[in-house]
Amino acid sequence: MRIAVIVVVFLFPVLTQAQGTENFLYEKTIPGNYSDFEVDALGNIYLLAQNSQLKKINSQGDSMGVFNDVRRYGKLFSLDVTNPLKCLVYFKNFSTIVVLDRFLQPVNTIDMRRQSVFRVNAVAQSYDNKIWVYDEQNQQLKKIDDNGEVIMSTPDLRMAFDEVPTPVKILDQDGYVYLYDPEKGVYIFDIYGTFKNRISYIGLNYFAVSGKTIAGIAGNELVVYSIGSLTEKRYTLPVKGPAGKCVIHSGRIYIMQKDKIDIYRIQ
Repeated sequence: MRIAVIVVVFLFPVLTQAQGTENFLYEKTIPGNYSDFEVDALGNIYLLAQNSQLKKINSQGDSMGVFNDVRRYGKLFSLDVTNPLKCLVYFKNFSTIVVLDRFLQPVNTIDMRRQSVFRVNAVAQSYDNKIWVYDEQNQQLKKIDDNGEVIMSTPDLRMAFDEVPTPVKILDQDGYVYLYDPEKGVYIFDIYGTFKNRISYIGLNYFAVSGKTIAGIAGNELVVYSIGSLTEKRYTLPVKGPAGKCVIHSGRIYIMQKDKIDIYRIQ
C-alpha cells in the first residue's frame, strides 16, 4: 500500500516585537558536541555525534533509536527526516541513500550509481513518499523510487538558464519543490517538475519555506522574507559567539554551538 506523507515541518510565528534577542525565549539545552542534527515533524531530534553515531531522541530527551553503521559508506553528508517514519541518510562519496525506519534500523539501501547518477548534493523526500535528487552531472531534478529507478525528471536545466543551480537543499512543500542555491537563489518547481519561478534570495545557511514565507539564517540573524510583499525582517539570535547550524520547527529555533544545542521558543 502506498502511503502519502504530507507533513508540516514548521510553522512560523508572528514576530511582533522589536527585532532583537527578546524575540527568543530560552527553553532548554541538549549538551554534547555534535557535527549535525535535524528535527522531524513530531519534534524528535536526530543527533549526529563526532564519532559518527546517529541518535534519535524525543522532545523529552528519551532515546528513540541509534544508528551506528554510519562509517560503512564514508562520511554522512546529509539527513532528511521530513517523514518521521522514514529517515534518509545520504552518503555523497558513494552516491548512496540508506533508508531508516522510525527506530533508525536500516530497511533499504539505494545506490544511485546503478542509475548512472554520480553527482548529487541534495536529496529530499517527496509528498508521495518518493525521493527527490538533483543530478548535477545532467543538471536535472529527478524523482526516484525505493529501488533507485528514475520515475520522473526535468529537462536539462542548462537549456533554460544561463547559470544552473547547485542546490544544497531541496524542499517538497505545499505542492511545490524548492531548490536552494546560496549563491543563485531559490528555484521553484511544481510537483510534476515544471519550472515556476526563481527568487534571487541568497546568502542563507539555513533555508525553510512555509506558505509564502521564506525563513533562513544569515550570520547571527534569523531572516524572514515574504514572497508576496517582497519584504524582509531580521532578528538577532540569542548567541554570544557564531551560531552553528540552526533549525526552525513549530515555533522554536534550535541553535547548534560548540558543545550544545540550545532550544528557544520564538515569540
